[in-house]
Amino acid sequence: MKPTLTVLALIAAAPAFAHTGAHMHPHADDPVWLPLLIGALTAAGAAMLAWARRK
Repeated sequence: MKPTLTVLALIAAAPAFAHTGAHMHPHADDPVWLPLLIGALTAAGAAMLAWARRK
């Protein structure tokens, strides 16, 4: 993996280190937005992977 992608992955994962245990969302009662967020992150990750493979 290229160093740039490693740094980007660590920056993206930084909020996960704020809490102990599994914690995927802010403190909200109605996580309706969570599937939309996961879908958007998946699409962005796929686009970044395609871009990285093209380089």
